[in-house]
Amino acid sequence: MSAPGPLGPPPGPLVGADWLAPRLGRPGLVVLDASVGAHRGAVWRIPGARVFDIDGALSDHSSPLPHTMPGADRFTEEMRSLGVDDADTVVVYDGAGIYSSARAWWMLRAMGFDRAAVLDGGLPAWRAAGLPVDSGESAPVGPRGDFTARPREGLVVGAEEVAAALSDPGAAVLDARSRERFAGEAAEPRSGLRGGHMPGAVNLPFGDLQQGGRMLPAPRLRAVFRAALAGDRDRLVLSCGSGVTACVLALGAELAGYRGLSVYDGSWSEWGRPGGPPVVAGEESEGAPL
Repeated sequence: MSAPGPLGPPPGPLVGADWLAPRLGRPGLVVLDASVGAHRGAVWRIPGARVFDIDGALSDHSSPLPHTMPGADRFTEEMRSLGVDDADTVVVYDGAGIYSSARAWWMLRAMGFDRAAVLDGGLPAWRAAGLPVDSGESAPVGPRGDFTARPREGLVVGAEEVAAALSDPGAAVLDARSRERFAGEAAEPRSGLRGGHMPGAVNLPFGDLQQGGRMLPAPRLRAVFRAALAGDRDRLVLSCGSGVTACVLALGAELAGYRGLSVYDGSWSEWGRPGGPPVVAGEESEGAPL
């Protein structure tokens, strides 16, 4: 039997376990575990997976906000230390299903790397399919990669760009938090933040894009977005609590055929700070103009 040819790019931003399993271990494929929280450092992992540490090395710790996007030089260094080459194909997953893996995918996209995809259903789907897992210490990474970040303007934005989108009839700001947090009826998990939402923002909880831990098919995703937006928009800005599940919305929007997507990196961790921009909670609005 002849050796397999060069590994091509993934077929899209989302791949299933049936796509990844027969390619596992092939040269040119890198699998990254982007789990956070209780799933970070979990016992089980996909064989050969390397850790994409959103809360650690792949975060700008000079920022007061959680897991802020690092600069291009830092991102380049960390990807090279993970052995990632510019010509590699990367699949990212997490232990929750599809949660923080979408953040890793969007970070790679924002840094100019398009040969990346999210594993649909993550580690739970992989294990449910009876596919192999490893435990214990991860294997050494191997040679340094030659990855070079090439940042794309507008994929990760700040509060000023969000404010502009809120007043643009051709744009929409979608908030991935729960309906209760969006309405200010549930306390924010991060202490000190105001409750509520940005004036003019639209709520679309990230879980509405999933079923059984997997992303909905593209036609259903389009229907969900159109219902939330009451139509279509030329540009979508995605927000959440801290810039993680906003990327699940970005993934869903990409699968649904939307372009012109931006993720608000600071999200509610920035906007919701005391004395910050206007906030709507119930029928009341308060806050300083941006």
